[in-house]
Amino acid sequence: MKVISKLRSQMILCISTLGILLCYGSLHAQTNWPQFRGAQSRGISSEINLPSKWSATENIAWKSDIPGRGWSSPIVWGNQIFVTSVINSGTTEEAKKGLYFGGERPKPPTTVHQYKVYCLDLYTGKIIWERLAHEGIPETPIHIKSSYASETPVTDGERLYCYFGNMGVFCYDFKGTPIWSQKLKPEKTRFGWGTAASPVLHKNNLYIVNDNESGSYLLALDCKTGKESLRIPRDEKSNWATPYIWQNSFRTEIVTAGSGKVRSYSLEGKLLWSLEKMSSITIATPYEHNGLLYISSGYVLDRSKPIYAIKPGAEGNISLKQGETSNEFIAWSQPNAGPYNPTSIIYKNFLYVLYDRGLVACFNPVDGKEIYTAQRIPNGGSFTSSPWAYDDKIFFLNEDGTTFVLKAGKDFQILHTNTLTPEDMGMASPAIVGDRLLLRTSSKIYCIKNKDLK
Repeated sequence: MKVISKLRSQMILCISTLGILLCYGSLHAQTNWPQFRGAQSRGISSEINLPSKWSATENIAWKSDIPGRGWSSPIVWGNQIFVTSVINSGTTEEAKKGLYFGGERPKPPTTVHQYKVYCLDLYTGKIIWERLAHEGIPETPIHIKSSYASETPVTDGERLYCYFGNMGVFCYDFKGTPIWSQKLKPEKTRFGWGTAASPVLHKNNLYIVNDNESGSYLLALDCKTGKESLRIPRDEKSNWATPYIWQNSFRTEIVTAGSGKVRSYSLEGKLLWSLEKMSSITIATPYEHNGLLYISSGYVLDRSKPIYAIKPGAEGNISLKQGETSNEFIAWSQPNAGPYNPTSIIYKNFLYVLYDRGLVACFNPVDGKEIYTAQRIPNGGSFTSSPWAYDDKIFFLNEDGTTFVLKAGKDFQILHTNTLTPEDMGMASPAIVGDRLLLRTSSKIYCIKNKDLK
């Protein structure tokens, strides 16, 4: 029976990998950047002529001020950039870089906040339009480092969907005309930290995961009308992981990473499989590479910080037994290698893990074997945003707004660093389109482009 099970597992992986390879080219065309970490949630571009060096003045095509505070990433469709922010009519407490503990603010603010959506021109940075989605006093608090606009919008090329956690979802056309809105009940989050998981799209539905302390759920809204088409209660507490739509050769599933369990659902909401033994806080986004699904969880104070590589076709509880590192549906695992805030990245057949305190480790994505142990980035500081990659390089943006450029490969080699201005705190992940890199800081969006290229 074990031999049959092994052959079945190998066959599943081979079929799924073939399906992925057949569409591999189309997955890497970044003419648009429609959601958090790009179309495939991987943070990778195969475009050429992208910049690898910049400063506050070097290779800056333009920079635009964005009022208020928001850690949502910019997204792009055609020549339009979309981003969200929230403006406090009172005084917003300054975020402290590197601070986690002691940053709780148990009571919500008492001042009116404006929840805004901005559309910018990709080539000039000028604001094309802005819309006030909501105005009012927030009903729930957030961590000092967080924002009320931490969820990245998503677009299908026809409509723009903006989700402000614990407040609501707002849908617009590309001219800024409101199409529909759906208010959501505010829920308590762990220690009042706030929300952050971004929405994702599949066909006619917008999917949202809201893991909280009072009533977690997976929600699907009809893209055209905003009407609820699916709501699945989840036996989970607060998490901040964006869900992933995994289209493999067997089926399409909604993967939701959680601290209690990772759960994968069918499009109809049926639980397909689950996985236990994550760390006590889960933030990183799942993603697929060459037929395997990669999931991680690495809260800094936990001893267990796993990375899992999951095969398609899983059923039931696929959790590892004591002493196991793999089974029928888990290709491999690393029990103590997972990142906390940043999502890992696979590029040029290497899996890179960026840790919050400025360490980088590298693994083989096929079998999980360590390529090099955690190496310290010189003067790295603290990291929250997820890495990205192109042109044989991996990029790490720290909270000081400095980007460290790592040479892709089996050896740890920092090529150079790119520094903006001291006030440019960096916690948002970038967008990449054509030959342009879009970085959002605490007050601006920078469009970075090689100036010597027309």
